[in-house]
Amino acid sequence: MTLIKRRTVLCMLAAAATPAIAKAAPVEQDFFKDQVAKGTLPGVKDRLPLVPRIVKLKEKGRLPGTHGGTVRMLIGRQKDIRLMTINGYARLVGYDEKLNLQPDILESFEQIDDRIFTFHLRPGHRWSDGSPFTTEDFRYYWEDVLTNKKLRRRGLPRELLSDGKPPIFEVIDELTVRYTWGSPHPGFLQSLASAQALTLAVPSAYMKQFHVDYVGEEKVAEAIKKYRVETWPDLHTKLSRSYRPENPDLPTLDPWMNTTEPPAQQFVFDRNPYFHRVDENGLQLPYVDRYLLNVSSSDIISAKTGAGETDLQITNLDFSDYTFLKSAEKLHPVNVSLWKRVQGSRIALLPNLNCADMAWRDFLRNRDVRRALSIAINRREINMVSFFGLAKESADTVLEESPLYKREYAEAWAQYDPDEANALLDQAGYSERNSSGIRLLSDGRPIEIVIETAGESTLETDVLELVTDHWRAIGLAPFIRVSQRDIFRSRAIAGETTMAVWVGLDNGVPTVDMSPEGLAPTADDQMQWPLWGMNHITQGKEGLPVDLPAPQRLLDLFNAWERSTNTAQREKIWHEMLAIRAENVFSIGIVNAALQPIVHSSQLRNVPAEALYGFAPTCYFGVYMPDTFWFDESV
Repeated sequence: MTLIKRRTVLCMLAAAATPAIAKAAPVEQDFFKDQVAKGTLPGVKDRLPLVPRIVKLKEKGRLPGTHGGTVRMLIGRQKDIRLMTINGYARLVGYDEKLNLQPDILESFEQIDDRIFTFHLRPGHRWSDGSPFTTEDFRYYWEDVLTNKKLRRRGLPRELLSDGKPPIFEVIDELTVRYTWGSPHPGFLQSLASAQALTLAVPSAYMKQFHVDYVGEEKVAEAIKKYRVETWPDLHTKLSRSYRPENPDLPTLDPWMNTTEPPAQQFVFDRNPYFHRVDENGLQLPYVDRYLLNVSSSDIISAKTGAGETDLQITNLDFSDYTFLKSAEKLHPVNVSLWKRVQGSRIALLPNLNCADMAWRDFLRNRDVRRALSIAINRREINMVSFFGLAKESADTVLEESPLYKREYAEAWAQYDPDEANALLDQAGYSERNSSGIRLLSDGRPIEIVIETAGESTLETDVLELVTDHWRAIGLAPFIRVSQRDIFRSRAIAGETTMAVWVGLDNGVPTVDMSPEGLAPTADDQMQWPLWGMNHITQGKEGLPVDLPAPQRLLDLFNAWERSTNTAQREKIWHEMLAIRAENVFSIGIVNAALQPIVHSSQLRNVPAEALYGFAPTCYFGVYMPDTFWFDESV
């Protein structure tokens, strides 16, 4: 292969980093001075990698800060401590604010033909317990965890497969590893930058004490008893879980580390003494010393936020809380901003095409029915009543901020036209009605659509009440059923639901180089086709194979994207998939570009006044680097 044909991306930070560090020597934090004085912790110069990542805040239009302070945050359940992993956003490779990939934990990376990925680690980088972060952590995870059938009964995660085949893994030296596939794997780097990132390395020095091959059965048996699990694979899995950091002893590379063992009502996250980033003045990040995550009922988090009980809050708030929260600015030292949500639709209705009831399945699989359900919704009314007219009436599709946006995708079957909706339902074979004017299914039952919801948002409930009025006007009888999120997802997989309500596309601001998996049946939590998604992720072992042409075409296109070799191919695939989704209305969007309230202490600096909000790809606060937020006590 010639150099012209070879696609190579090389990202290097070392050359730029060295002069900056020389000009500004690292400064010790007050938080660690006692430990350093006692000799229980090295000085900051010896804790940083030889080539730290330098965050040049002035170039980003932000102010370099100072160390100190505690951020209070409210969470609705214990498992939401995962927000620290998402928001902390320490990744091997991550997105910047413009959604460009860049090395973060890695010093640099190279990729060739989307097949060969070489990663270079930062010399001197350490885990939060001070143990070296080297390629041994990658080797251990690959050889002793991922390819260990006792620990990975289902085999490798699909993010590590290309055309169903794993990579060749190589340790080049102490600071260099390489993954090589036989065919292109364009989604690999994106999987490392995601909110729930693909894991490639774990703290091997810590985890080996729970691996039977390293310490033997007797030692492992003692740990099994101590941690109250049944088997050593259960033990290893439980103690190595980093996405939801419930093990305070597990070393981390994140900016803050959990110090609290669950169960608890308050979780304390202290700064990581070995974190790899510094600002342009030589101050090791993060600026903030500590996060206190207080568990509270999700129903009252907005009230507590308005009462000044949090310093940084984004979750469990909704646009319906905005007026109340804004009034809190007069009573408490807080600022309230509005960020734009990135979902393809703030609220989407998802007809279950895998419904077990055949009459309902035929009804929901009829494209004219789905189109009728969509155009019967008065989106303008919903926008004005629930969003003050500030959202965008749209189908469930990408936003204008995405380079893939086309107006026709947003407008497809999103106009308000109840007359056409009635005509489509008649044309689809559902013209017969009972004495109450309700249309009938093919077996004579009234079309009483039960809409399943987790009931976690009053905004969602208000919108659904309007939708039910719109659908009654075309001869349907909708009902709302509230159940816990996990329960209605299980019911959908079992084929017991007809319609669910959730957000639309998770990532409504994709680029062509981001995976289009959300457009195709690729996951079992996609409520419009959970069994098809399960079939995909289990490689045919569970669920059901796709048996409709359009969803199968989406899956074929997704598979083609995963084998693509250039941007032009990916762009063509994305647009065909978006067009198929628009024409077939597999999810019924209502509005997107909705606004999300962000509340923070008026002393907390560098929190953007305007930004994009979402799980993917921005990782909530993640790409805006909360490790650079700092308290300005002069205010």
